[in-house]
Amino acid sequence: MPRRLPINRATMKPPGWRGKLYDIIFEADTPIGKAFDVALIGVIVLSVIAVMLESVAEIRAEYGALLYTLEWIFTIIFTIEYILRLVCVRRPLRYATSTLGIIDLLATIPTYLSVFVPGAQFLLSIRLLRILRVFRVLKMTHYLTEAGVLVQALRDSRRKITIFIFSVVTLVIVLGSLMYLIEGPEHGFDSIPRSVYWAIVTLTTVGYGDISPETNLGQFLASVIMILGYGIIAVPTGIVTAELTQQTTKQHEARAALASQIRCPNCTRSGHAEDAAFCKYCGHSLRRRDL
Repeated sequence: MPRRLPINRATMKPPGWRGKLYDIIFEADTPIGKAFDVALIGVIVLSVIAVMLESVAEIRAEYGALLYTLEWIFTIIFTIEYILRLVCVRRPLRYATSTLGIIDLLATIPTYLSVFVPGAQFLLSIRLLRILRVFRVLKMTHYLTEAGVLVQALRDSRRKITIFIFSVVTLVIVLGSLMYLIEGPEHGFDSIPRSVYWAIVTLTTVGYGDISPETNLGQFLASVIMILGYGIIAVPTGIVTAELTQQTTKQHEARAALASQIRCPNCTRSGHAEDAAFCKYCGHSLRRRDL
């Protein structure tokens, strides 16, 4: 049975002109690919600035026609770029349903949608998410790895946070109902939902001040809720921090285990530290082999 060769990134590139187009659009290691990504990031930033300026009434009144024209120019550019991305990949559907593919599609839809729904063009600020490609262009992919650790920590703590949110929702309903009974409609607490709203604002230490208790008992209960709020805010932070610490520890342990397997090319002994540059037994370099 013939041995199957491992699939690498190059084998995923289509042949012919599609492969050349793939190098330009998806590869940041080549000069032309990097230039394309830098130019794309520049266009993204300019398009988001144009959308933000259009939301200012004074600027829109004077330069509205120009900004509208620029908006369509940027949209056409992004539409052509999105189509080219689908053309030069082996599996267009797989790219279209990926995270970056969906973001690329959403970067073009609002302008077309604004023809039927006025104001939808302001959703074009989602184009700023495409700036994530700057990590690939500037060789900062290790930051994406750290972001993955954070996402995994949030994912692992979702059950604890869900229980915590359910407990908080139960608490504010009880406290809001209690405040409704104490203060009543004459002091602004004219319904339980409005009282629950006050409890949420108070418990989260936001304190809008649009509703406030006036009786002594109501003010005492409000003081208790305010103090309780400081402790509640710290709970989700502690949960995520604990999971993040655990994920970071696992990552360091995996790296240390991998580093400990590195053998010295001179004495062939292993067990080196993660950041070791030289063998701790014979002093030979671990970074390169002598020819």
